[in-house]
Amino acid sequence: MPGSAEATKARIFEAAIVEFAAYGIAGARVDRIAQQARANKQLIYAYFGSKDELFSAVLKRTMDELAAEVPIEGDDLPGYVDRLATYHVKNPHVLRLLLWESLERGESGVITDSERSTHYRERTDNVRRAQESGEVTDEFDPGMLALLSIGMISWPLAVPQLRRMMLRDAKPEALQAAARKAVERLTEPR
Repeated sequence: MPGSAEATKARIFEAAIVEFAAYGIAGARVDRIAQQARANKQLIYAYFGSKDELFSAVLKRTMDELAAEVPIEGDDLPGYVDRLATYHVKNPHVLRLLLWESLERGESGVITDSERSTHYRERTDNVRRAQESGEVTDEFDPGMLALLSIGMISWPLAVPQLRRMMLRDAKPEALQAAARKAVERLTEPR
């Protein structure tokens, strides 16, 4: 039954998102994923190959969904920060997965020649075009400008303990407004 196989894969995928976001690659347990997905453990290996390959598939789909839902527009980085904040508040697992990728794979374990890096290069090109047209400052490298804009909202959401210690108003809405204002100042033409 092809429909049954697809439903099982979907359940495995959803269980894997929760498991990897909570425990990372090393801490995740295929047994728990199988139990949550109401699937045979062997099916996970049959469908995805290994726990590491399952993490890669989960991260790829998660990042594809983020890229589709929240595109970077080079001439509106403050608007991008707003949309990114809203997305991350609704989908906290995304930042957790990215942090686990960084912690467990480091730079060497991330494939840089991929659709994901192509996506970010294209977005950096959008920033470069906005700089060339004078809509955005050309004081910074376009990739750095995009990365700083992402970091303005992503880092405080990824480390809520620091956010609570350092900010009087640690609510995501206040953070979003402050990040937007910072990115507006950072990107305004000189």
